[in-house]
This record gives sequence, C-alpha cells and structure tokens, in this order.
Amino acid sequence: MQRRSLIQAAALTGLSPLAWADGYPAKPVRLIVPFAPGGTTDIIARIVSERMTSLLGQTMIVDNKAGGGGTVGATEIVRSAPDGYTLGVATVSTTASNPAINPKIAYNPLTDFTPIINVAATPNIIAVHPSFPARDYAGFVAELKKNPAKHSYATSGTGGIGHMQMELYKSLAGVFVLHIPYRGAGPALNDTVAGQVPMIFDNLPSALPFIKDGRLIPIVIAAPQRLAVLPNVPTFKEVGLEPVNRMAYYGIQGPKGLSREVVDKVHNAMKKAIEIPEVKKRIEDTGSLIVANTPEQFAAQIAAEFEVYKRVVATQKLKLD
Repeated sequence: MQRRSLIQAAALTGLSPLAWADGYPAKPVRLIVPFAPGGTTDIIARIVSERMTSLLGQTMIVDNKAGGGGTVGATEIVRSAPDGYTLGVATVSTTASNPAINPKIAYNPLTDFTPIINVAATPNIIAVHPSFPARDYAGFVAELKKNPAKHSYATSGTGGIGHMQMELYKSLAGVFVLHIPYRGAGPALNDTVAGQVPMIFDNLPSALPFIKDGRLIPIVIAAPQRLAVLPNVPTFKEVGLEPVNRMAYYGIQGPKGLSREVVDKVHNAMKKAIEIPEVKKRIEDTGSLIVANTPEQFAAQIAAEFEVYKRVVATQKLKLD
C-alpha cells in the first residue's frame, strides 16, 4: 500500500518514487510540532532538528501548529504529501489520548501515519505554584480533599496526555480539580508559573527549569523510579496509583505512504543525531530518556498506548467537554 500511494503521489508531481528516495532530501524538510513553542515537544524537536540539518544536507524547519490538544498539527501531517518533506512529532496526546477520547478526530492514529522513530520518553509531573497550600504529596491530597472544586489545573489541551492522566488520577485518588485547557504546554506553563492557575500536569523537561528555580513545587511524578534530579519526589506507583505512572514519548512520523527508502534515511539520520554526545546530553538534561527504536517498534508502541487510553476512557467514562 505504501508503494502504491507513493507512486500515485509521485505521478501528480512528475517525479518517480525512486527519484524521490535517491535524491531525498533535495529541499528543506518541515517538521511540524503540534504544540505551541516552549513545551517539551518543542524543546525536543529543536534539539534534534539542529543536527538533522547537517546530517540530511538540507535545513529541517520546525513549524509549530498548535490547537486541539495537538490534533490540528497532527491533521496537517496526515494531509501532507507522502514525499518526506513534511514530517511531524508524534506524542501520546496526538497518537493515543486524544484519538481515544475524541470520536470526531480527523485521523486514525494507527493507519494514517508512517511511524519512523521514537526519539525519547519523558516523565510527566504534577507541580504547583509556590502559593499553593501544600509542598508535598500528602499535603497536596489533603488540601484537595479538604477543598473540593476549589482548585484548577492547566494542561496543553483537552484530550492531551496531561488532561487524561490528571483525570485518571482524580478518579483513582477521589479528588476533584477543574481542568483549564490551553493551546499547548508553553502557555499553560506560563500561567501556572505566574500563579494564574495553581497547578499543572506537565512533561518534566518543560517544567524542570521552573522547579529548579523554585517557581514551581514538584508533587508527584510518572517515572519508572525516583529521579536523581528530584530525589524527594515520589512516583505515582509509590503513592499507590501505578495506572497513572505512564511516561510520554516524542517520536517522528510522516503521513501514510512514505517509501521505505525515505523512512530509512530519516530514521538513520535521526538515530545518528541522537547518538551525538552533545545532543544526547541535552535531551537527557531535560529529564528525558533516549529511546531510538525501529519504525516497527514505534508503531507497536503507539498501538499499545492507544489501547491503554481507550480502556481509560471507557472505564472512567471520560468525554470531551
């Protein structure tokens, strides 16, 4: 099917599929980030795109397309020509949690993309503004139970991983906080740091600088074990909520129909970029873990995560507002 789609697309442009693969890339490559600047997705994309430019021999241009919890940008990837000149960052929000909760989404996460590589995985964290009347997990839960519906939390958008994980957390912990969705993690983070929203469920890399500066207080984290950078912060598993203990991923994908030659060229270049010590360190310094798996492994990972969030939606009876 990929080859047939590529041939059909090539016929429209007058180029042969082999010419596309052999000469690829012959012009700049656009990398769609489906969230606003400043969030973790944007941070990871910009770190790797810098080196991809030299490895591919063409500029890789980061293009932020925020909205719909990542679905606006993801939809643009789907509608792009399968020539390798428009790629995008795949996240849990765009390929699993949003499709799981939104029946009207304009794409199928399992059939409308060509997975290329999962670059990195990162913990997710609940953090609060210093004015919040608690600075540890026990106090956090006590405050929420003492004052139900008093507090609110910010996320990158409705249906995003922060929204879905927080709603799962609320159902399991027996607490209630109001959801305030934004058009990306960057704006959500800015308002939380400014104290306009008291808490955020965010990816660690974007929240960590503010945590280090004391402008946010970490409460609980979704990670395999406690992190060296935050040794006093418990994991969701430690506090008895293992189902919430899921990490986010940041991968590269294209529209369906990408030729294997283009997939391999992008995959190999991205893997080389990630293995550069400076790049690896910059990614790991954000609190993320390098993954660098195969296209097939990434496809299986997306499918598994999608199933998890479909079960969460069904079990918790979650719906879009």
